[in-house]
Amino acid sequence: MASFHEKSSSNNSNEKIVSSGVGAAHVLDERRRIALAEIDDAKFSWFHAKVCIVAGVGFFTDAYDIFAINIASTMLGYVYGHGKSTTDTWTHKCLQSNRQKLNKSQDLGVKVATPVGTLVGQLLFGWLADVVGRKKMYGIELMVIIVATFAQALSGQAAAVKIIGVLVVWRFIMGIGIGGDYPLSAVISSEFASTKIRGRMMTSVFASQGWGNFTAALVAFIITAAYKNSILNEPSVTQLNSVDFMWRLLIGLGAVPGCVALYFRLTIPETPRFTMDIERNIDQAAQDIRTVLTNKTDGHVDPELLVQRIEAPKASWADFREHFGQLKNFKILFGTAYSWFALDIAFYGLGLNSGIILQAIGFGTPPTTGTRGVYDNLSNICIGNLILSAAGLIPGYWVSFLFIDSWGRKPIQLMGFTMLTILFIIMGFGYDKLTETASAKKAFVFLYCLANFFQNFGPNTTTFVIPGEIFPTRYRSTAHGISAASGKLGAIVAQGGFSLLKDIGGTNQFVKHILELFAFFMLTGIFSTLLLPETMGRSLEELSNEDQDGFVKGAKGPANYTAGPSTTA
Repeated sequence: MASFHEKSSSNNSNEKIVSSGVGAAHVLDERRRIALAEIDDAKFSWFHAKVCIVAGVGFFTDAYDIFAINIASTMLGYVYGHGKSTTDTWTHKCLQSNRQKLNKSQDLGVKVATPVGTLVGQLLFGWLADVVGRKKMYGIELMVIIVATFAQALSGQAAAVKIIGVLVVWRFIMGIGIGGDYPLSAVISSEFASTKIRGRMMTSVFASQGWGNFTAALVAFIITAAYKNSILNEPSVTQLNSVDFMWRLLIGLGAVPGCVALYFRLTIPETPRFTMDIERNIDQAAQDIRTVLTNKTDGHVDPELLVQRIEAPKASWADFREHFGQLKNFKILFGTAYSWFALDIAFYGLGLNSGIILQAIGFGTPPTTGTRGVYDNLSNICIGNLILSAAGLIPGYWVSFLFIDSWGRKPIQLMGFTMLTILFIIMGFGYDKLTETASAKKAFVFLYCLANFFQNFGPNTTTFVIPGEIFPTRYRSTAHGISAASGKLGAIVAQGGFSLLKDIGGTNQFVKHILELFAFFMLTGIFSTLLLPETMGRSLEELSNEDQDGFVKGAKGPANYTAGPSTTA
């Protein structure tokens, strides 16, 4: 197949169009090629860095808000849970539980509410971004996150409405905003990126998740240390008022980076691909490209003048069915959606329950009792999460960043799913041996960190990147939202299943079998990856599976029309 830009280098975009016939369509088609070539061939600039930072701050906030609940749920249990007596079957001693905790339904509710909201937000905002525009939606989802985050921190207990119920509602609403961030950030960063650096730009945006996860654990650790004396001076473990301040601070601080990024999101320009292919305004798109890449604003397109709209494929339900009804296109959508579903089964199954897994293997369990035990437990959970983030999550993202534009997306995803299958088989089937002794438990934690590493140097990164590249402009955000929502369905299934299954046969006794199930889903992810083509080094138009010769059929607008100034710097 000829390169999309092969024919576009020598055309003059100042040609005079005197009709809307075949000649006019040809000239407009060539103008579109030239404009898109400028984006795809552009060198990395401050504007590209700004896109990465503005989009990345959103993902930082998303990850902070999602994974802070992993620690905050333990704090909520101390304040609003109920203590109970348990029997240690190994020593036959009756022990009074030092740690109050949320019951199974409450814990599941606060953890699964956000993924459910995220699923809704990914579908809703993904569709709206293709219909209304990327720019018009960008920032709205961040406002939703900020409001819902503050509302959680200010939630109160009442006779009619319990605080856990209030938190579930606000976390669902926050999830809708977080869901909107996925397709919007992916599509905006991909549509502004040049071909050679597109993978690294999108990966740097997504890698902010790792820092968000790490920061949530770090902030929790700092808050716990700051409130140490207050915790130790509490009258009893059933009256931990200081912990009520702690979880509110932990969650509420998640709104700060969102507030910082909001202005920049609201002022980011519309992507030229949306302006050209969906709004069909080739002159405005050409001028936007010039403004963005050269920081020059001469040749402004007067909004009061009649706009000539190009005739090109238009989004509609009938067109959507026709496009994805073709096997070559459907298998790509299925491949991106199922790969993300399979990955998130394990990613969120582990990420939202890391504290439970660490306790299940006895790693970091506090030997102390009373209020000292409360402090030690919270401190250990924070330290454990910091170790898991620093040792596995963050390095995985940035190794992907280094190799995604040289190895390619598909090899990284295949390698990641393969390594995860092997690691979960070892951790699941060798669980009993790996938790027998202190040294064996350290080996288990190492394998756990390695699994985190290959999730991010693998499918967790590529399942975000590929859907942002591989679909036509008019469906790019919608299809990315569908793929991402499939992932969140996996997160919901994982969280619900983890909660229901983990205590079969005794407290945390079924964890090893859950790890075995994770191995099965990683294996299926290998096969879904085989359905996908490689996207590295190819323009978004080449990847759309649509013939770009004659993509523009004609024009609607003034009969006599002079094209705007060239976008060439």
